[in-house]
Amino acid sequence: MSTVKGQSVEVRSLSKTYGPTVALDDLSLTVQAGEFLAILGPSGSGKSTALMTIAGFEFADRGQILIGGQAIDRVPAHRRGIGMVFQRYALFPHLSVAENLAYSLRRRGCPDQEIRQRVATALDLVKLTGLGARSIGELSGGQQQRVAIARATISNPTVLLMDEPMSALDRKLRQHMQLELKLLQRELGTTVILVTHDQEEAMSMADRIALLDHGRLRQVGTPAALYHQPADAFVADFIGRTNFLPLASCSLRVAGFASGLAHALATNSPRTGARAGVRPEDVLLCLEHEEGEACRIIETAFSGSTQTVLVEAAGHRLIAEQPARERAWRPGDVAVLRFRPGSVRLFDQSSVANQEKSHAA
Repeated sequence: MSTVKGQSVEVRSLSKTYGPTVALDDLSLTVQAGEFLAILGPSGSGKSTALMTIAGFEFADRGQILIGGQAIDRVPAHRRGIGMVFQRYALFPHLSVAENLAYSLRRRGCPDQEIRQRVATALDLVKLTGLGARSIGELSGGQQQRVAIARATISNPTVLLMDEPMSALDRKLRQHMQLELKLLQRELGTTVILVTHDQEEAMSMADRIALLDHGRLRQVGTPAALYHQPADAFVADFIGRTNFLPLASCSLRVAGFASGLAHALATNSPRTGARAGVRPEDVLLCLEHEEGEACRIIETAFSGSTQTVLVEAAGHRLIAEQPARERAWRPGDVAVLRFRPGSVRLFDQSSVANQEKSHAA
């Protein structure tokens, strides 16, 4: 196992506006040396602005950025020791693969012998051995992405920034490259900050996720923490899916709902407009003769190992995720609705209002 070569990145009270638009609003965030952090959020959340400010391509109105404990706000981008992988890769189409990798080394005055060795090592690292002489146009999308990663890492950066580098790939190749990139990051020990709007990508790759909304940090933590202990309704809705039920008008007689709600109420004091939330995989559908709230199947969608089921019960519509092998539900079927014990969470009025505001924006 390699030793950690990455450096910590610290963002302190970063603010940035473009005219009347607030891109970053007092953002503070610490990335540990050798950590893989994903900055996640909807369009316009400020995630790309945060990344470009760390890289030195944008400058904050207020705040400070430190790498390895040293302030870099006045250091130009090319002297920050940061590698960058752009969304469109930004490869030179008129140069070969090897020449793309060697470009930055030549500009730094590296000897030819060293350049050849480092190019060969970089190609081996991204599983492109023997393809150095090929033109960029001869490569597949996944191969081009690997060239972009190799070019960003060939100078041994202590921090690697990635701006949605897999958005142009198809789903199967994207999933494959996510795994390869995570393995590569562990081998190099580099600190990686990945910007993405894809929650599945962030959940599968990152050690921690920083979720932004309107330039503010809503929650930072491990993927499991954000999923199972969301800080508010926005986080619960953005990370995975959540069924929200208004407490004031909810008349469900669902097994697991009353007890879960009582537990949630014991630790929270909700105001008017509060909602209960339950994940689709915690909504259980049972046969009619079992005890619980009767429901009707409205629509279904098959997705391999699971079946997504839209149900209606007591005037409320909920989404359930059911194992596809257990039973194939069909529209018009009647079932009994249950909630998995301990799965109900409570979100207060301000949390719900912020979630609705984000959706409206």
